[in-house]
Order: sequence, then C-alpha cells, then structure tokens
Amino acid sequence: MVPGSFFLNSMKKLTGILVSSLFLISAAWAAGGSPTVSSDIEKLGMRLYNDKNMSFNGTQSCRNCHHHFSGFADITNHLDPYTNFVSTGADGVSKGGRNAPSSAYAGFSPILALDEASGEWVGGMFWDGRAAGWDLGDPLAEQAQGPPLNPVEMNMPSKASVINVIRTSDYVNLWIRVFGKGSLDDVDAAYDKFGEAIAAYERSTDITKFTSKFDTVLETDFTAAEQAGKTLFQTNCSSCHSMEAAFDAPAPLFTNYQYANIGVPANPGIPSDEPDLGLGDIVEDSAQNGKFKIPTLRNIALTAPYSHNGVFPTLTAMLQFINDSSKFTPEVEENLSTKVGNLGLTPNQLKEIEAFLMTLTDDY
Repeated sequence: MVPGSFFLNSMKKLTGILVSSLFLISAAWAAGGSPTVSSDIEKLGMRLYNDKNMSFNGTQSCRNCHHHFSGFADITNHLDPYTNFVSTGADGVSKGGRNAPSSAYAGFSPILALDEASGEWVGGMFWDGRAAGWDLGDPLAEQAQGPPLNPVEMNMPSKASVINVIRTSDYVNLWIRVFGKGSLDDVDAAYDKFGEAIAAYERSTDITKFTSKFDTVLETDFTAAEQAGKTLFQTNCSSCHSMEAAFDAPAPLFTNYQYANIGVPANPGIPSDEPDLGLGDIVEDSAQNGKFKIPTLRNIALTAPYSHNGVFPTLTAMLQFINDSSKFTPEVEENLSTKVGNLGLTPNQLKEIEAFLMTLTDDY
C-alpha cells in the first residue's frame, strides 16, 4: 500500500500557508537579517554553506537541501511531499536515493561505534551512518564533504575545484584568518578544513537553536492536547526518541542516534533494482540490514516527507504507520523492530502525540 494519498486536502492548505510564509522569511534573510553566528569559523562555515559556487554550475548550495524554513531539510520536498521525495541535483535532473535529513542538531551525533552494552550501532551521519567520523574524528565534518563531490548532488569534479572556489571568493581572507596563511595550499588538508568549518556553522545557534515551545515554555502552559501527547510520547516513543539530555546536549535531542528497521515500505517513486539495506551495507553485517538512523524529532513538523525514502508525505501518515504497520510490506523484512507497528493507540491519541511534536519546532 502506498501512503501518498493520505490527507491531501489538509496538506494542500498547509502548503499554501507555508509558501506565503517562505516569501516573507526569504525576503527578511535577503534584506540582511542577522544570523546568530559568533566565532569566525562559524561565520566562515555560513559563507561556505550558502555559496552556490560549490556546485558545478553555480546553482546550488548546501542551503538548497537544508533550508531553515523546512527545519534544515529540503525545502522543495517540504512544499510538495506527495511528489518530491528526494533532492534534485544541481543539474536540475539528477535525483538522490534518499530523503534529505535535517542538518539541525546533527552535530551531537558521535563517531559511529558499536555499543557493547546494547549491541547496537550508535552515531555517524547520513541515514546509513557512512560518514562515520573515523577519518576526521567528526561525523558532521565528514558529512559536509560529501555533497559537493557527489555526481547527483552538487557534482563538483574534484576537491581541488572546491578549494579553488574558496581561493577566488570574497571570503578568502576570512578563511585565512581562521586557518592561517598557506592553509589552502594542500588540497586534501584544505578540504578537511572545509568540512570542519561547515560543521562549526551547523553547530551554531543559527541552526541548532533549542528555541522551541518545549524549551522555552513551562509544561503548565502546554495545551491539554500537548500535555496528553507528551505523556503518550514518553510511554510509547521515548525509548528511541529519548527525552533525556544526552550526547553533551543541553536539552533532549529526541533521538538515541541508533539505527532501526521499522518496516518502512519501498517508495515506488524512487526506482531501485535492489532493496536499500542501510547500515547493513556500511558495516557489512546482515544483522543490520534495513536499519536506518533514528532521526531527531526536533523540527519534525517542518521536515516532510518522512522516513529515509520519503514515503510518508505527512506527519499524521508517519504516526499512523508507527501505530499500525499491518497494511504495509517492509522493503527489508529482516531485523524488524518490535517497538513499532502495533502500538494500539486511538486516532485521538495520535493527534495528541502530534500536538506534542508540534512543540518541538524552533523559532526561526
């Protein structure tokens, strides 16, 4: 069963509101709204993140697929989640194989490692953990290095071409102030610093804010539905989407940064000859086949469509699947989680959980 037909009317109404708001927010940004970046390396990372010259034809920056208006996920997918599941490359044609996750709150994810106590893999970046952090000691910096050289994303021909953009940019002096004279001479070393700078920006309070209602309002000021939803969430969801502060974060991240196969069906809108095995391919362990990274739920209301392949166009559809997955055929039938798919919640209880999830949207 394909869930793309759920809740079309409500989504169309919401899309109209979002499009109008997008123009207002983008206009404010273009007029010089002050991003909340402080250090020079964060400022440099912001320039790199927003530089469209990092794509082969000068049409796409990191921000295209990780936009503040869509919770730092793909804005195009967010505005039309029924037909746009994955990001379009800089050439305007090429498509990735997975839904772009949010870049917000990603910086707390640790280096990919097998937790001996639980027997579960934890950390890394991308849905499958392939930016493990094993090379740079920072998964987020390694993730930032990927898109510019990916042929179906920004499609730059080489690391040298990326570094040459920096050499000829109007922010090259900022780069030198951060990394020193001669720091662009060694291309490989400079490309590592490129990832480091973008990671610094993604960790800044311009992206990772902790300014949601959950963070700034007492629970006594929650609506009755939000309060009920929080209780239901804690009982049914928090084992994977932790409500405890961890990973050196100042507040809950609503993820344990582990991996799970929750039985997501294949998305017919993403043609593929083989099932997507996720983490199993990266760690070369069939016991991990079908497992994908458990995402943070911060800003979840903004990051439609949902799951690694974008098969669920609305948050309501995603919650319905987690509650009852009996009508769906998993793309990978190995290693299925027993924590989801049979929760037995009522439609009203799902609405209350959704109301609570809405309190996790930051003030951008």
